[in-house]
Amino acid sequence: MSLAATRAENLRKTYPGRRGAPGVTALDGLSFAVPDGTVFGLLGPNGAGKSTTVKILTTLSRADSGTATVAGLDVAREPDAVRRAVGYVAQKPVTDPMDTGRENLVLAGRLQGLGRREAGARADELLERFGLAPAAHRLVKTYSGGMARKLDVALGIVHRPQVLFLDEPTTGLDPEARAEMWAEIERMTGDERMTVLLTTHYLEEADRLAARVAIVDRGSVVVEGSPSELKDGLHGDTVVVELGASAVSPSDDGAGPAARARLTRVAAEAGLADVVVDGAQLRGRAESGSAALPGVLAALDGAGVPVASATVARPSLDDVYLRYTGRTYGSAGRPGSAAGVVGTEVAA
Repeated sequence: MSLAATRAENLRKTYPGRRGAPGVTALDGLSFAVPDGTVFGLLGPNGAGKSTTVKILTTLSRADSGTATVAGLDVAREPDAVRRAVGYVAQKPVTDPMDTGRENLVLAGRLQGLGRREAGARADELLERFGLAPAAHRLVKTYSGGMARKLDVALGIVHRPQVLFLDEPTTGLDPEARAEMWAEIERMTGDERMTVLLTTHYLEEADRLAARVAIVDRGSVVVEGSPSELKDGLHGDTVVVELGASAVSPSDDGAGPAARARLTRVAAEAGLADVVVDGAQLRGRAESGSAALPGVLAALDGAGVPVASATVARPSLDDVYLRYTGRTYGSAGRPGSAAGVVGTEVAA
């Protein structure tokens, strides 16, 4: 494995509560290491602590405790050097909508210490590279969402940083714009050997782009590894059953607590492990999903539970998240979510 370009060790961060309320723990002993020249994904639902981590690593916030290095530089002791070594693309746009795309890039280059001529040349290079040259002299307020996000990334790399932080770079983009962004991220690491730390709540994005991922839950890393390693660590198959409408209570957009408990018990007795019911979906694992599925469907039918559809697939990052947190990924970001889980084991 390559040397770590970025490392976080036991980071802790608590934000004070409002009006005397208890503080909110954003990071609770978070640790990970990013190999040089790779895409590393911080994967987790909204509120998991990803953005707080990036702010600490880019010197925009200070940890209460713990240590962090970026490009071999201590974040707390050498903040100025860290800022010169990194690029940061935040979730929210930082461009001036009343300036043109080229004017934004030239200004960013000048702020990063480039001379006037060098900043202009770099702006033209990036506009061409990101397919924005035809819109170079248009006001940014006229850009589409995909165009504006490309410009944000171009601003982040105008000074050729060693490490680039992308905080939810494709949120809100349409599929075509997202695919274009993915291709550009792959180019930055493949052709330029830039280290990219990507925060995302899209499972498929982390699976596609990241050489390694750290799954973050409630302010700490619950598991770290390559997407293939993490998925291969879950032996067997994933069985997903979509329940019929009459099995779901419309009052809480899913099966109620009693119904969830009954469904998980029925599925577990039929041979599924790690059973969870989330809304109208029941999922679990089996050594052979195709062999287990008929028994599961028969058990649900015998219990009077209607089934809309059922599938068998190899484990996904969603299954990895469920394995290490006890919750489905989709339910993790929903306040008050209460998916039921039965933890009978399949060897893993």
